[in-house]
Amino acid sequence: MTPLAVYIHWPYCARICPYCDFNVVRDRGQADQGALAEAIVRDLEGQAALLGPRALVSIFFGGGTPSLMTPDWVARIIETARGLWPPQGEVEISLEANPTDAEAARFAGFAKAGVTRLSLGVQAFDDAALKLLGRNHDAGQAHSAAALAREHFTQLSVDLIYALPDQTPEDWTAEIEAALAFNPDHISPYQLTIEPGTAFDRAVTRGTLTPPGPDDAAALYETTQTVLSAAGFDAYEVSNHARGAAARSRHNLAYWRGEDYVGAGPGAHGRLTLAEGRAATYAAPKVGDYIAAVNQSGVGFVTRETLTLREAALERLLMGLRIDEGVAWSEVASLGLCRSNSRAADLASLGLINVDDDRLSATSAGRAVLDRVIAELADAGR
Repeated sequence: MTPLAVYIHWPYCARICPYCDFNVVRDRGQADQGALAEAIVRDLEGQAALLGPRALVSIFFGGGTPSLMTPDWVARIIETARGLWPPQGEVEISLEANPTDAEAARFAGFAKAGVTRLSLGVQAFDDAALKLLGRNHDAGQAHSAAALAREHFTQLSVDLIYALPDQTPEDWTAEIEAALAFNPDHISPYQLTIEPGTAFDRAVTRGTLTPPGPDDAAALYETTQTVLSAAGFDAYEVSNHARGAAARSRHNLAYWRGEDYVGAGPGAHGRLTLAEGRAATYAAPKVGDYIAAVNQSGVGFVTRETLTLREAALERLLMGLRIDEGVAWSEVASLGLCRSNSRAADLASLGLINVDDDRLSATSAGRAVLDRVIAELADAGR
């Protein structure tokens, strides 16, 4: 059967980080959290009726801070998804967690609920960096949480942020090595980006925050590749490194490979292949509106747009070039792209993409300037 990934968005956070532009809300013990969990279950049931039979490959609890959920809610959602879409083989079940939520009973509860992979939002192992990033944990808590997670989950992924003001390659190397000390299966090093409307965006405008320039950021990116490669990690995606193929995020690969995924929870996105074609869904972003939408229509999404062939192909190019396996020429034919395209040949001669009879992919150098590569390829077929 057609594979299907399920994304669950839990929007509550104990603190809103200054770099975050996700759909999040401050956790103040709102009474509607139980109602939200129930709405997510009903949303999954409603979308299953639209989709029909699929093979469940992954469930990802993201946010927000899904480690603020009770393990019982997590267990119920997992049980619902597995009942609606029977898996073929092992299902990867991931949950994002903050180090401040690293209680032995809590982590054990998530593991018992069925979570197999913990994605730990450490971001840094340095107290000064954590303070700058507005995190509500310190380096000691980061170390304790990583050690505890290693005990309870089959796979551990650690998130880090680099390209901080005045950060040197030596500083960044020390951060990566601190993460490696916990023997993670997967590391996601994200370059700090200043998103419009965030607290960091306002700080940059005021002149109180100065991120590294392009050359310094590029040096930190190269440091990432060098240190993690030496530690046995494959850079299978722009910001994701795995210790072997089995440690790659099966859920995120569904996005990058253009597979179907259900999005449930406030503001969640989905991509579904329906009778009319590939559809993009977007759930109501506010918690109350999302619950109301589920109550009224049986599903949480308020927008369902059928993509044109060109839109679908452009999205496939955007996502597919992020990973080392790339994308098939046949999947981007609607953009007018083919192996003999002169722009593709130029990019290949510059060492930015690889081309063969069946596929094109970005090289390591190409992924460092991926926006440029994608823009040139998208324009090449016009």
